[in-house]
Amino acid sequence: MAHRPHGQQLPGRGATWGSVLSVDAFAAIRSVGFEPVGQVFGAAVYPLTATAGVSCPGGTAQGIPGPAARIARALYDGHRMAIDRMAGECSDLGGHGIVGAALQVTESPGDSFTTATVDFKVIGTAVRASGCPPLAGPFTAELSGPDVAKLLVVGWVPAGIALGISVAGLHDDLSTTSSGPWGTGNAEVPAYTDLIVQVRQDARNRLEQAVRELGADGVVVSAMTLHLRSSACRAHPGGTDHFAEAVITGTAVARFADRLKASPAPSLAVLSLDTSGARAGR
Repeated sequence: MAHRPHGQQLPGRGATWGSVLSVDAFAAIRSVGFEPVGQVFGAAVYPLTATAGVSCPGGTAQGIPGPAARIARALYDGHRMAIDRMAGECSDLGGHGIVGAALQVTESPGDSFTTATVDFKVIGTAVRASGCPPLAGPFTAELSGPDVAKLLVVGWVPAGIALGISVAGLHDDLSTTSSGPWGTGNAEVPAYTDLIVQVRQDARNRLEQAVRELGADGVVVSAMTLHLRSSACRAHPGGTDHFAEAVITGTAVARFADRLKASPAPSLAVLSLDTSGARAGR
């Protein structure tokens, strides 16, 4: 049997389609002029070493990207490649965009025969607006069908999935360990706090840059995650390396029309609670 690429329709069944929409989501996108054209999927697999600290963050020569920068690049490329492949399937189906996209990143342990990997996967439903010409590239949205419909009704449109990814590393030395609970009891370790604050702020800055590159006005954030990794330093025996990874994903949105004027409040029927007059008239 010939292999059929995922997402393409079987010959002779052009009227059928698959989706990951709920009944409410299906009804919502239909209410704003879209129809589903198929389930779409994208994936990318990287060796785990590409997204894990493999060298000391404090031992990188000047001008050479350190391990934190290399991890951030691999995380971004894995996410972006999966999303772009999903969008490619949408284009193949003649879709104008993708709603309800769900991103998932998992680590698969290796064994004596296989390499440990990190797997990037995303699945969604391609939709098409009847009577509209093809777009240069389909929009992608993590937002559900009802949320996309609400945006369109008030003059906003999803522009694409925006990513804010940052990684920062810290090598334990005398200054970090002496400022923590080892020397002063149960107390804050400022160097560790600064590491987390730094990586979260940088991820937010990168998200804002991604929104601007999409030509959008803002972003509806879907997920914000922060992972901390610690391992024995390979360059300095007895030391420990810490890596903080912040990932923010969301749907960038752009205004395409003025916000609809608010409808006037409906008139309310007022019933007096004073029944004395009614009694007197009886």
